[in-house]
Amino acid sequence: MAELDMPAARDFGWTLKPVSSSRFEIVEKPNGQVCVVLNHALLRGVSEDMLRWWFLHFTTLKVRLRDVPGYDGRDVPAYWLWHPVDHHSAVLSGQTGQGGTARPGCNIRIREAMQYDRYGWRYKVDQMLKVFNVGPNDWAMGKVLPLFGPVMVLRIQFRDVFDGDAHVGVHYHYEVVIGVRGNSPASRFVNRRITGNFGSEFFAAWQRHNVIEVGTFENFLPAIYAQKDAAALDYAPAMAADVPSPEGQEGYDKALFDKRVDAYRGSDDPHGVQAIDATSFL
Repeated sequence: MAELDMPAARDFGWTLKPVSSSRFEIVEKPNGQVCVVLNHALLRGVSEDMLRWWFLHFTTLKVRLRDVPGYDGRDVPAYWLWHPVDHHSAVLSGQTGQGGTARPGCNIRIREAMQYDRYGWRYKVDQMLKVFNVGPNDWAMGKVLPLFGPVMVLRIQFRDVFDGDAHVGVHYHYEVVIGVRGNSPASRFVNRRITGNFGSEFFAAWQRHNVIEVGTFENFLPAIYAQKDAAALDYAPAMAADVPSPEGQEGYDKALFDKRVDAYRGSDDPHGVQAIDATSFL
């Protein structure tokens, strides 16, 4: 992947969310599996409907940028809005839905680099993953290893949050399980080989990447969702003028976060805890 050119960073003038706005825990299992729980701060001004639309369409969307240095008047992948520095490309293939939308069973190739502004390609991601679930408030993707089953699964869940009758935002929760089930010598060998690519430094870079990525929804998603029925989308930084400051935010619902971390610590089957085919637990 190092031979690819990362697109120049986009200066949207956004205030990016810091890692302190999230709750994050890594659970390492005796058989070598690694479980990650990442709970984001509330996404304000964003709804379930917006996120559902985004996950169905984001790989096919193009956006014309305005008033963005170096990009003014250019049509770019909407994927470049989702992170101003780290994103290269995301492409669906296989059995996609109508209009090339995401559906369970299709493939997604993701190319990006964690903290590209700081590390370049050191923590690159160039993965072909299977989309497992595209639900009303759920997205799951990963890899399956023949004879062993799931070997890497990423599950995202999101839920509208209300204060009385007033909608105040979306709770966005992320879990990752890396490694195969079981504690046989073969399972432990496979897990050592796989998880060796995902050390603590990688996950620290991934946390910052993901907190920025998810936080940017507040800045661009309401604006382009409002244009979803238009023939073309456009975006200018002025569209994010009313986004509140992220200062002082923390991961939403600490009780749920602690419960999920404890579940992974106490289980011999992290993929069962993750339960990608189950209804969202938010």
